[in-house]
Amino acid sequence: MVYSFQIIEILATDRFKREYKKLSPDIQSHVDSALADLLKNPIPKSRRFEKLKGFHNPCIYTIHATPNHSHKISFELKGSRATLRHISTHKLIDREP
Repeated sequence: MVYSFQIIEILATDRFKREYKKLSPDIQSHVDSALADLLKNPIPKSRRFEKLKGFHNPCIYTIHATPNHSHKISFELKGSRATLRHISTHKLIDREP
């Protein structure tokens, strides 16, 4: 699926900030790189940008944060603003209610 929009602002929830601080410096570096890619148009295919199933309102999307796909970032998208919700393992993000 091709998405036609540009993310120009990234905000983070307190939950995301807490989870980020608990990550190893190596994973934090990968997350920083993924967030920089989130601002690119188009978002690189390697990030596997996709809508998280089961969410209609709000619209929740995910991207892969690490090259080995061990961690994902979930965020709410409203217009051109992405609000970071959660950074965790791929398995935990996909189980989000």
